[in-house]
Amino acid sequence: MEGTLRDRLRACLTTGSKADRALASYILAKTGSVPFETATTLAAKVGVSEPTVGRFCRSLGYASFKDLKSQLKQDIGDRPWLISDRLKAFQARALAGENALAQSLQLEMAGLVAVYELTQSESWKSFVKRLSVSRRVFAVGFQTERAMAHMFAHQLQYLRDGVQLLDLDGGHFAEILATEPEGATLVMFEARRYSRLARLLAREARASGIPVTLVTDAFCDWGAELADEMFVVPTEFNLFWDSTAQMASLINLMMNAVSIEIGPSVEARMTRVSQLYARFTGHVGDAHGPET
Repeated sequence: MEGTLRDRLRACLTTGSKADRALASYILAKTGSVPFETATTLAAKVGVSEPTVGRFCRSLGYASFKDLKSQLKQDIGDRPWLISDRLKAFQARALAGENALAQSLQLEMAGLVAVYELTQSESWKSFVKRLSVSRRVFAVGFQTERAMAHMFAHQLQYLRDGVQLLDLDGGHFAEILATEPEGATLVMFEARRYSRLARLLAREARASGIPVTLVTDAFCDWGAELADEMFVVPTEFNLFWDSTAQMASLINLMMNAVSIEIGPSVEARMTRVSQLYARFTGHVGDAHGPET
């Protein structure tokens, strides 16, 4: 298999077996911490056998997991992630008290770098273009990721028209599946344990000819075959709850890219939205309140 390690892993997301897709997805999302894993610990975290990890590495052209890690370490470098004096001081205080937050902070920063790296891919460029020119953009999230879909939809509404948050209570998704598919696109946010609605909706939208973009975690082994783009973000930082912070960071990067892609008309749109908010609701410190 030719190409860089990242290229091989991304290709595996669409061509590999279920176990291979799970491993590739995990490694792409965890590039900052994978060099410190063993084949045993990686297998346990992904839910496959240790021999499967070995076969996976050989299928990518590497003699062993150790060989793959060596290449990955070259890709990300040996330097600490953005370490400043303040960070060093925090780490020293945390480690002195055997505080696990120091490691969590390292993982979060490595995750943020991985999120920014997503913006360098061709799939990102295609996604931003579609997000900017599609007639209608539908957003949906399930379980705790509903908040991410709300954030995405509400922010994008400031930049362009035709953005709609799907109604989960209706039970039929007719607003997207019973409408003209041409010029429509679906952006989905989901992480484990995955709602059956997520996979079903992605399948139905894809079958209707509607492009699907999935923002998910490193454990999703079904998204690559149902989504036009799948952006895998880190969610595990040794905290009580899996974190959606990197999804929020990715949404911020989406808004930035779309504003650039759309161009000057964004300013007029945002001004109009602000005027409407001032008229109906108002901001703190406004000289005049909303009209009655």
